Amino acid sequence: MDDTVIRIKDAVVSYREDVALQGVSLEVRKGEFVGIIGPNGAGKTTLLTVINGLGKLIHGQAWVLGSRLNGGNGINLRKRLGYVAQVENIDPRLPISVRETVMVGCYGRLGLFHRPTRAQWETVDKVLEMVGMAHLAQRPIGHLSGGEYQRAAIARALVQQPEIFLLDEPTASIDQKAQHEILSLIQLIHKQYHMTTLFVTHDLRRLPSICQRLILMRDGKIWQQGSPESMLREEVLSQLYGAPISLPNDIAPLQT
Repeated sequence: MDDTVIRIKDAVVSYREDVALQGVSLEVRKGEFVGIIGPNGAGKTTLLTVINGLGKLIHGQAWVLGSRLNGGNGINLRKRLGYVAQVENIDPRLPISVRETVMVGCYGRLGLFHRPTRAQWETVDKVLEMVGMAHLAQRPIGHLSGGEYQRAAIARALVQQPEIFLLDEPTASIDQKAQHEILSLIQLIHKQYHMTTLFVTHDLRRLPSICQRLILMRDGKIWQQGSPESMLREEVLSQLYGAPISLPNDIAPLQT
């Protein structure tokens, strides 16, 4: 039985004159935790954009969860995906609580003009408890620290009951303690839900130790891929980043 949930073949994506992806091919199995690393501008975020149905292919093909992406089915697909990006700048005057923000994650399945049920609010509360944010449920979303906001963003993604979890630099722009806490939470979620997970980062010190495979990207291409043990080597990383990389001080995947 084929357990491939993401299949991309010869994908090319261009933004005006810049080619963001150049002939990228990738397969990801159900339940796999994949780390995607590389320097800024390597095409990592664009790859996630293709997977969530927002990236327009000018060449190649992509299938996600059994559906071929054709530019018209992205909305239905995104109901089955959880996406967490970098910390956003939220206006502290925004009159919406953490609990209400997390409920937004239900609207893809609920429908924009339908009122949440009691069961859905209970689900929101359970997820807030899981991510350690129950005590801040009524706080305005704009009053959170960066780490607290990321917990709320993860909760919002989880209430969608996603089949694929896309994490785009989720530890960027937050302090070191919060980074460790967010990575520990992400690993806990994977162990509990076994969701297919793609984790993008340019900071190799913030790679979850739970990664089963690493995709190394450079110049819009998949440069190499393999096990963390085979990819996290000085000679490989020095070539990827174009600068000497010393282990273990410069590169120390988080162990939790």
